[in-house]
Amino acid sequence: MNPLVMFISTAAALSIVLMLVAFWLPVATPDSEKLSPYECGFDPLGSARLPFSLRFFLVAILFLLFDLEIALLLPLPWADQAPSPLMTLTWTNIVLALLTLGLAYEWVQGGLEWAE
Repeated sequence: MNPLVMFISTAAALSIVLMLVAFWLPVATPDSEKLSPYECGFDPLGSARLPFSLRFFLVAILFLLFDLEIALLLPLPWADQAPSPLMTLTWTNIVLALLTLGLAYEWVQGGLEWAE
């Protein structure tokens, strides 16, 4: 059998199986909270002018930072084919060390604590 046809048929079969499992497996138990259109944690019936915690933005920025880290480190396996793989691994370790130090600093300062 042609490898391309085999790959496409395997991918299609796996996709269909996963779609069926995702459709039939979850138990739907809707309640008033789940049916609410707001998912940000605010009271949808209250005033729209209430201040909210800046920790929400801190968590979002940290998520974007570590998401960017993954995007930067994703090509690393292909970078081993570069003329100087040792330099690639050195820069990777520097990026990971900086991010780890930044995370440790936020942790020590209490920036990751959601409730005060």
